[in-house]
Amino acid sequence: MDLLKSITHPDEVYALLKYKLGAGPTKPKQDYATMTRTAKKCYEYLNLTSRSFAAVIQALDGDLRHAVCIFYLVLRALDTVEDDMTIPLPEKIPMLQQFHEKLNDPTWNYTKSQEKDRIVLEDFQTIAQEFRSLAKCYRVVIADICNKMGHGMCEFVQRDVVTNKDWDLYCHYVAGLVGIGLSRLFSASKLEDAIVGEDTQLANSMGLFLQKTNIIRDYLEDNLEGREFWPRETWSKYASKLSDFQKPQNLNSAVHCLNELITNALHHVPDVLKYMSRLHNQSVFNFCAIPQVMAIATLAECYNNPRVFSGVVKIRKGQAVVMMLEATSMDSIRTIISNYSRQIGKAIPSVDPSAELTKRIVTTNLELSHTAAGQLATASYYPPLYMSLGIMLALILYSYGSQILHYVNS
Repeated sequence: MDLLKSITHPDEVYALLKYKLGAGPTKPKQDYATMTRTAKKCYEYLNLTSRSFAAVIQALDGDLRHAVCIFYLVLRALDTVEDDMTIPLPEKIPMLQQFHEKLNDPTWNYTKSQEKDRIVLEDFQTIAQEFRSLAKCYRVVIADICNKMGHGMCEFVQRDVVTNKDWDLYCHYVAGLVGIGLSRLFSASKLEDAIVGEDTQLANSMGLFLQKTNIIRDYLEDNLEGREFWPRETWSKYASKLSDFQKPQNLNSAVHCLNELITNALHHVPDVLKYMSRLHNQSVFNFCAIPQVMAIATLAECYNNPRVFSGVVKIRKGQAVVMMLEATSMDSIRTIISNYSRQIGKAIPSVDPSAELTKRIVTTNLELSHTAAGQLATASYYPPLYMSLGIMLALILYSYGSQILHYVNS
């Protein structure tokens, strides 16, 4: 239960209560009553297939919201083709390469996928119909990114992630291009300046930071399913096989490799801060900020943590909600990043092979994210003890009031 996990963190209990009562930057803004049948279907598929982005997409302003929704679903369909190991390569490769062409084919769908998100392929006609209803400035971006991503995916369907440059390139194809495409959509909507869509280096870094975090965190799941996304150039320094990290006798080496990859990911933080500082529209800012702060919190949780190799390491929901409520300004972003950078810095083992490099990038990120207060952005969430107890009781009653009344009356 989320409340029990956060019971020793009054700020998280308070944030969970506020979120439960409707506070936060992720309230949906679309009017379902005025939507077409196909548009409603697309938001249904968005909520079915996205754990992380459905809420922030639906909180975007204006017609950008629908453009990003369709962009997400198109790329989710493409990604589903890539992930489906039951599709033979002679069939998969041309499908990936030509996928962008299906956007203008009103009859195309794919019904043989075994993936959990196969609905976006089975009813691709609906998604493509909504794509064709978008303004041209959005269609051009979505089709272009889909084309580039499909061809890039083909490259790594046929070969492994060997070098660290390969890792950057793979992450570019599957996530950096998403950052570039989103940035171009932001600018096309006129909600953000042209420079946001033009500076592809910063947009790419935004995607790489998120993707590397996911790859690092998902070591065990990927390894059990036969997928290897950690770069061999790095892990081969610590083991003869990537799966060796699951063996207890290799745990020290596994953690050293983990720390080196987290250090690699942390080098994207300066670009993240620069990118975020250019955003003006609040809904776009929230959309970009929330995943980025979740990512650095996840890296801080994973850093030097052997549990990455035996289970799922993730941040508490209360912790996530605190950041979601707070990450609405550059001052807050800088302070959150500073806080988690400091947490990583305190955890650096002196014997770690990457220790000095980690210290340098942590110091750089602390300097860039320094705030005058030098305290947590969440400091305002720490109410007095008596208030915390009241908040906990209120949240329990709010969540379980009907069950309690039923028990009392029975």
